[in-house]
This record gives sequence, C-alpha cells and structure tokens, in this order.
Amino acid sequence: QVQLVESGGGLVQPGGSLRLSCAASGSIRSIYIMGWYRQAPGKQRVLVAAITSENTTTYADSVKGRSTISRDNAKNTVYLQMNSLKPEDTAVYYCKAQIDSDYALVVDDYWGQGTQVTVSS
Repeated sequence: QVQLVESGGGLVQPGGSLRLSCAASGSIRSIYIMGWYRQAPGKQRVLVAAITSENTTTYADSVKGRSTISRDNAKNTVYLQMNSLKPEDTAVYYCKAQIDSDYALVVDDYWGQGTQVTVSS
C-alpha cells in the first residue's frame, strides 16, 4: 500500500521557521503533483502550495513570499519551508500526492496523516 508520512511540525514563535517533510513509500511507479494543504480548527482544508513533477510551483496568496515548496524525486519526498510564521499559520498540515502505483489501475490521490503546526509566543 502507498503511504505518505509527514514530519517537521511543532510549536514555533511568531517570525520563526519550520521545514515540513512528506515521504511517500510503497510500490510507486510515478509521482505527479505533490502538495501541502492545511486545515485550521473550524475551517476547511485549503491548498498551501503545490509542485509538479517538472518543478512548476504554485502558492496560496497567504504564504506567497514566505514559503518554498520543493521535492526530491529520488526520495519520493516533498518539502515545505515556511518562514516568517504568523499565528494565523497555525493548522494541521497535510501532504497530498498524485501517485501511479502497482496497487491501482489509475493514478490516485493519497494523503498523509497530518502534522500540527502551532505558531504562538
């Protein structure tokens, strides 16, 4: 089975930085778009940033200029570097990947379990 495992969340002070990682494992043939989403309490899950297999990136306006998404295709891993963090960045962060695997006939979306990011003094 394909699994996505996130790491790197935690408690950080306003203005600080965090680097989130998400590693995909399993019988993977190809990974297409990889992305980070976040869900704050009482709110919907929203896209933070995404990156294609050709390294084209897109960012939500709320994090543009403060965050960088990148990927290491050899490690099936996507990263999110977040700087100048604000209290409103507090949320559970989830990674998502479009994966062609040995377990399905079509490309499917997979989600990680989420990692908590809390920005507070």
